[in-house]
Amino acid sequence: MVALHRPPRSYLFVPGDRPERFAKAWDSNADAVILDLEDAVAPQDKDAARAAVAAWLSAERPVWVRINACDTAAFEGDLQLIGRPGLAGLMVPKAEALPPALLAAATAADCPLLALVETARGIALAQEIARTPGVARLAFGSIDFQADLGIESEEGLLPFRSMLVLASRLAGLPPPVDGVCTALDDATVLDADSRRSRALGFGGRLCIHPKQVGPVHAAWAPTPAEQAWARRVVEAMDASGGSAVRVDGKMVDQPVLIRARQWLDAADTGRRPRGG
Repeated sequence: MVALHRPPRSYLFVPGDRPERFAKAWDSNADAVILDLEDAVAPQDKDAARAAVAAWLSAERPVWVRINACDTAAFEGDLQLIGRPGLAGLMVPKAEALPPALLAAATAADCPLLALVETARGIALAQEIARTPGVARLAFGSIDFQADLGIESEEGLLPFRSMLVLASRLAGLPPPVDGVCTALDDATVLDADSRRSRALGFGGRLCIHPKQVGPVHAAWAPTPAEQAWARRVVEAMDASGGSAVRVDGKMVDQPVLIRARQWLDAADTGRRPRGG
């Protein structure tokens, strides 16, 4: 299985029927690339898209592939991609349905699954999905979820985002991946949206355009002030031998030290290992 010790902050979608865009996505600064066979591809183009993805896969450029849901005609064909060199893992839509055939094939090929939770049933089963062998991380299909429940505001999604963060932690998975931001030309909206996701406990987000990648990485990078604070905490705790100590007029103990070390680790904003 591809290790998620340094899980991606950004997953960049590329339509599977646009092979001329594959290399551009790979050459972007995205931590991971997802070649999309599902929502981005019309039903009549599924076979051609799958063939294009299969032809492009290479061990030198590992990418994820979003397959079609298990109740669609394209699902069985998508399973044939499992085990091919260059397949970093599969994103599975409507992850409340993880059919045995998919789980068996993914387990046999050591192929991690990125489980996309995008329905009311998916949220209800989030802890069960997160504990399923082979599932490496949860992702929030926020737009589909809003449509499923008729939620019209971002505030209405807050409890459900927290449920995914909790389910991931209980299962020992990396923090979940938040859904796409549809604001392509407003970096302010993307930044605010991403920083809110980070504050809620998410570890990254899905991107639909290469120009979203940089702002997403910036949102998950601690600010210079946060990094300086984290260094002061680590130095003070080291000097105290691990005992609680006063830093900037506030008491600091082991839980605060853990957060400080997380920020310093996240401050390494270089390109993550590709494939994620």
